[in-house]
Amino acid sequence: MVTEPAPRTLLVRPPSPRLADGELTHLERVPVDAGLAAVQWRRYVDVFRDRGWAVREVPAAQGHPDGVFVEDAVVVFDGLAVLTRPGALSRRGEVASVRQVVEGVVHEIAEITEPGTLEGGDILKVGRTAYVGRTARTNGDGAAQLRALLEPRGWRVVEVPVTRALHLKSAVTALPDGTIIGYRPLVDDVTLFEEFLPVPEAEGNAVVVLDETTVLLSDAAPATAELLRGRGLTVLTTPVTEFEKLEGCVTCLSVRVR
Repeated sequence: MVTEPAPRTLLVRPPSPRLADGELTHLERVPVDAGLAAVQWRRYVDVFRDRGWAVREVPAAQGHPDGVFVEDAVVVFDGLAVLTRPGALSRRGEVASVRQVVEGVVHEIAEITEPGTLEGGDILKVGRTAYVGRTARTNGDGAAQLRALLEPRGWRVVEVPVTRALHLKSAVTALPDGTIIGYRPLVDDVTLFEEFLPVPEAEGNAVVVLDETTVLLSDAAPATAELLRGRGLTVLTTPVTEFEKLEGCVTCLSVRVR
């Protein structure tokens, strides 16, 4: 039975003790402190809870080191939740437990099927446009399946080549006004976006929009925080160092259902 979600619901999954064994594509492996990661995850969740978000935890996935990056398993478009089919074989077992929670907060569920692959980190929503990163994790068939689901619902789907980062949202995200921000060396083609604002730090390319004037940013990007404050935004920061070591960021630690 689907219940009406709170106006703003946050889906999260606690980090696995095996977090340090997570997949890596573009970074060299360095030591990860699982205990510190757990502390940082709780601080991250508290940012949302303190601002009135209802928090729902996805069951822990102790055997899946990357399970904490819950955004990759499902993407929500209005009342439609699209369960993904991760490009990394090691991550496909994460999706079933996400479904259990998603069924309680959305009205309709679809899923990406073989041979398509798609991960939520490759989906950037700006208004009624869904930018889809074409990466090692999201293939053409996965993008085509998503297009078939969204275009009848009034969405525009734009595919974006991504070769310099793990996911599209490892390279770019969007401000509340729709401006795309990113760290220029990680972005293949800025001309695909109507308005692009370069940021001075690699960790500053990822923001989570909390409301029309507030964003959440890694505390490892102080110059970016000042840049965004100069645009009139309220910028909240939180440490996510242990997740950044595994090509994670503030966006991939949650799914936001509005």
